[in-house]
Amino acid sequence: MNNQLNYQERLTSNKTTALFSFLTLLFLLLFIWRLGAVAMDTLAALFLFFSAFFLFYTVNFRALIIRLYPFALKLKFGLFSWSIPLDNIASCSLDQLPGLKRLGGAGIHFMTVRHRYRASFNFLEHPRLVISLKQKAGPVRDISFSTSRPELLLPLIQQAVSPDHTPAPSLAD
Repeated sequence: MNNQLNYQERLTSNKTTALFSFLTLLFLLLFIWRLGAVAMDTLAALFLFFSAFFLFYTVNFRALIIRLYPFALKLKFGLFSWSIPLDNIASCSLDQLPGLKRLGGAGIHFMTVRHRYRASFNFLEHPRLVISLKQKAGPVRDISFSTSRPELLLPLIQQAVSPDHTPAPSLAD
């Protein structure tokens, strides 16, 4: 199998990292305050849980890695990854989400958009592409992801899945 990398992008978000770091610290301080006020109780345990939860988010969702190979598009967010075989991509386009779904948060999310179940790998401040699958992956019919260079990546994916595809030159970073 051809492992040539045609495109690679490492996408980060200082805003998202700052938000998750702030929430980690806030819940840690609330835990310490609660521990000093009444010792360990359910609320203190809840504060500790949320502090650990947001610490995981801070570390895990620091960078989205996008890699386009001649055989697949691979997305990786920390411990979580998704590989989309190119022969399962029906189409790729700019993502136009309705209202509040656009502001659905950073990280990995699952939602229904226009009656289609979607996995979303995203940061809020970057544009997104959406891939429609020929065959569902479990319940997922579409996969969207953020990119800082949609004008470069979109035509590469469209070319890679076109019936008259010829391998694109490598544009790896």
